[in-house]
Amino acid sequence: MTLAAASITVTTVVAAVPPGHVTKAGKQTKPTVVLIHGAWADTSSWNGEISLLRKAGYTVRAIGNPLQDLTTDAQTVKDFLKSIKGPIVLAGHSYGGSVITNAAQGVSNVKALVYVDAAAPAVGETTGQLSGPTSVLTKMPPSELYDAVPYANAPSKASALYLKENVFVTKFASSVQHEQAVNLWATQRAATTVAFQTPSKYAAWKSIPSWYFISTGDQIITPDSEKKMARRANSKVTLYKGGSHLTLVSDPAAVTKTIQAAISSVK
Repeated sequence: MTLAAASITVTTVVAAVPPGHVTKAGKQTKPTVVLIHGAWADTSSWNGEISLLRKAGYTVRAIGNPLQDLTTDAQTVKDFLKSIKGPIVLAGHSYGGSVITNAAQGVSNVKALVYVDAAAPAVGETTGQLSGPTSVLTKMPPSELYDAVPYANAPSKASALYLKENVFVTKFASSVQHEQAVNLWATQRAATTVAFQTPSKYAAWKSIPSWYFISTGDQIITPDSEKKMARRANSKVTLYKGGSHLTLVSDPAAVTKTIQAAISSVK
C-alpha cells in the first residue's frame, strides 16, 4: 500500500498540564498515561517521561511489550487497558505504535493516541512496510543488521532479531551518549520476524485523536514515512530537529510535552 504525499501542520506544543477530566459527579479524574515500548527496547526507555509525568501528578504505567506477534502483543496491551478505570492517554514508540493502533480499538476510555518516532499502520499493513525506503532497515541487508537466533515455540522460519552493536549505537541510538547507547544495546530485547510481518487488523487512529512526535534524525522509521502516516491519521505533529529513533531517551522533556498536549485534549 502506498501512502499519500505528506502535507501536515506542525503544532507548537505547550508544556502546561491541564487540571484533568471532570466526571458527571463533578470529580476530577486525571488521565492515566500508558506507555508501550518498541522493538530492541524495554519499559526503561520511558524512564525520563515517567519521571516528568509523575512529577506533574499523573499515574503512569509502562507495559512490557512481548515483541512476538502484532495480534497477540496488541491483545496483551488491550487486556491491561481494560483493567484501568477512567480516561487513558496511550503512547507507543516505534513498533509500539503498531501495537497501540490495534490495542486501542474498541477500548472506549482510550481518549488519545501518541506516536513517538513510531509506526501507525492502516488495516492490512505490516510494521516492516513502514520504515521508509531510505531507512537503514530497508537499505542494509539483514545479515548486517541483525543477529538472528531461534526462540521457543517459534513458527516455521521465524527468528528473534537482535540489532548488531554498530547499527544500534550509530543508527538506532545516535542521539544517545555513547556509553549509554552501548549499555542499551547490551540490554535490548529481541523482536521476532513475525512481529514485523503481521498485518494490522485495526487502525484505531481513524476514530481516536492522535499526536505524532517525529525526530528528523530518525534513521529507523524515516521522518518522511512518519509524516505520511501522521497526515492520513490527521495527527497533530511535533517535528523535533535532530534526535534519533531514541529521542525518547536522549530528550524525554520534548517527548513529554507532546504527551502533555494529548492529555490537554481529554475532556
